[in-house]
This record gives sequence, C-alpha cells and structure tokens, in this order.
Amino acid sequence: MENLDAARLQMAFTLIFHIVFACVGMVMPFFMVVAHKKWLNTRNDIYLTLTKSWQKGVAIFFVTGAVSGTALSFELGLLWPEFMKHAGPIIGMPFSLEGAAFFVEAIALGFYLYGWNKIPEKFHWWTGVIVGISGVASGILVVSANGWMNAPSGFDYINGEFLNIDPIKALFNPAWFTQALHMTLAAFTATGFAVAGIHAYQIVKKRNVALHKKAFKIAITFGAIAAILQPISGDLSAKDIAERQPVKLAAMEAHFETSKGAPLYIGGIVNQETQEVTHKIAIPKALSFLAFGNLDAEVKGLNDFPKDEHPNVAIVHYAFQVMVGLGTLLLFAGVFFFITLSRKRTWFHSKKFWLLFTVLAPMGFIALEAGWIVTEVGRQPWIIHNIMKTKDVVTPVPGIVYSFYMYVILYSILTIAVTWLMSRQIKSLNNKTLVET
Repeated sequence: MENLDAARLQMAFTLIFHIVFACVGMVMPFFMVVAHKKWLNTRNDIYLTLTKSWQKGVAIFFVTGAVSGTALSFELGLLWPEFMKHAGPIIGMPFSLEGAAFFVEAIALGFYLYGWNKIPEKFHWWTGVIVGISGVASGILVVSANGWMNAPSGFDYINGEFLNIDPIKALFNPAWFTQALHMTLAAFTATGFAVAGIHAYQIVKKRNVALHKKAFKIAITFGAIAAILQPISGDLSAKDIAERQPVKLAAMEAHFETSKGAPLYIGGIVNQETQEVTHKIAIPKALSFLAFGNLDAEVKGLNDFPKDEHPNVAIVHYAFQVMVGLGTLLLFAGVFFFITLSRKRTWFHSKKFWLLFTVLAPMGFIALEAGWIVTEVGRQPWIIHNIMKTKDVVTPVPGIVYSFYMYVILYSILTIAVTWLMSRQIKSLNNKTLVET
C-alpha cells in the first residue's frame, strides 16, 4: 500500500470512529441536565436515576473522545507534516481555543460528577450546563479549522509562501458558520435519535418502561427539533458550496455538463467513464434553484474543470444521497413524534411506534458519516482548497501502513470497550426498581 493511500485510510478510519464519540460527548450532557432539572422541579426519583445513569455515559464518552481526539492530533503531524508546517501558524488558534474549551469541560465535569450533596444544587446543575456548552464550543472550533481547509483565508499565498497571516480571519473563514451549524444540528439529530432508539428498544422489551419512556422523550425532543431545522442549514451549506466549491457541488449531483436550469437527481447510478447517471429521478431546474435561488441559473459541470481536480464522483454522489435521504426520513420521524405528542398520545401504547424509533436509532449517525464523506472526499484532491494538494504533503517516511494497522487496533479496542460499558450501564439501569411519583 502506498503511503498516500495508507495515510488517507488512517485519517478516514479514525475520523469515522472519533466523530461518533465526539458527537455523543457534545450532546449527551444536555440530556443529562434536562433530566436533572426535571428532578429538581419534581423530586421524582426516576429523573434522579436517569440523570446519574446519563452522567456515567457522559463520562465514558468524554474519556473516549479525549483519547481518540488526542490520537487524531498526533496523526496530523505524523501523516501530513508539510501541511502542518504551513497551516499550523494559520489555524493554530481554533485548535488552542478548542483545548481551552476542553479543559473547561473537564473541570466542570469533575464538579458535576463529584459535586452531588457537596455543593449547592443550583450551582451543581449549572456545572452540567457548562459541560454541554463547552463541548459544543469544542466541536464548533474544530469544525472551523476544517472549514478553513475548504475556504482558506487569513493569509496571502505568494510564490508558494504563506504571508501576512491573520489568525482571526482564518478562524472566522467563509465556511465556518455553515459547516458549524450543519455539524452541530447533525450531532444533536444523530445522538438524539440514537439514544431515543436505545430506550425505545428497552420499552419494546418491557424493561423499566416508566424510566425509558421519560428518557426517550428527552432524547427524541432534541433529535426531532434538530432534524426539523437541519434542512435550513443544509440549504445554507449548499448555496455556500455552489459559490466556493463548484466542483464539489457537481460531484454531489454527478453533474458533468454545465447547464442552465440544471435538474436535481434523486438516487441514480453513476458511470464516470460514460459520464452518465442512470436509474435516477430528475427534478427539472431544482438544482439551479437550490444552489442559486434561480430556476434558470447556470450550474457548472465537472467537465469545466481539469480532470486531475475531480473528486471520486461516485463516492461523493452516493454519500450525498444517503445523507439527504436519511436526513429527510428523520425529519418526517421528528414531525411524527410531535404529532403523537400533541394529538395522538394513544400511539405511545403501540408496539409499532417503539419499533419504528428502534429501527431509526443508527440512521442519524449513518447520515452524519455520509455527510463527512461528502465534505472530505468532495474536497479532494486538495487538502487546502485550490492551494495545496493532498498528495504533495503526505509524509515521505515509509511504513505508514503499520501505523494504519495500529490505529485500527486502537480504535477497535476503544469501540469494544465503549460498547461493553454502555451495555453494562443499560443492564444496571434495567435492574433498578423504581416507583413513579
């Protein structure tokens, strides 16, 4: 395996795992503090038990997120030394601020975990809120650095040199807001539906139903709201990509020829050699409208750009279809939940209702992973868009394939450990005898 392939596989593999740990670590503290607040208001022991159970989950994902994230930071220097040499001084600020947010989160989590019956109740609750806010801040700062790779700014690139560096401008690059908004909503959607699905499964199995119903409602409320808002951020992201990264947009839609009033493809099988998309549903002029707000706007095709600047069209197109398809499914599921909550409460007694949300549990994370594939593969061959190509900055040191194997083992062990710990938590929760008050 060539160094470039091994390096890209290692980054892809570790990001696929880390993004799950990071998103759960960002979002679960909010479930925890809502349950805690409900306990403070009602003194219902079910909410107290749920809070203490979720705080253990928060602690588990905080640790695994820290381990996997630290490994990723080493990877950047190990695999892409030339990139870090030039990019480090420019995007060092979001990474250093992310480190500060991480330390605030760690301190607040320490107060929260060990503050029961030791510090005032309101202050104790607020430390949990700080855990959630600092976790989201960490995620936004990391996404800002990734946004810079898609929309480089804060420097002048002259004769291969990065000059006149402005780290503030780099931090608030043109892509940071749309990417951070889309990613944050995706994290809440994925985690909300995943946690809700786990509790729905316990309800199907008739295990501690009263507790799991309360847990389900808290988690799915966050997930449903985020899923309903996600198309707004998706539209902002699409318009931003159309303006800054037309090649990525063309790959997302497998759009080869420049045209006005371009159709939007739903589904489809891509043949890159013949430049055809078969078995698709084409919505006339929809792509032009979604990208530019004009039914007759011109959308550039891939053939307007050099072939060596094309990403893998099939991978980007299929990932985009998966992301949009599952996102739409979760949006309808969110609307369905709110209809049930407001008008059809009898559906909460139906086994089919709980089975539906059990099946939906992994869909948010599948959509989230597909979205990251669109973002990262769609930018290729550039590591810094239109500035620096990925192949030009990979480490020349041989044997990276062994590093890849080591990271596969490390992240597999982390995943097995987290799965075992969370299964143990759920079993412990189901063994508790609780009376609703």
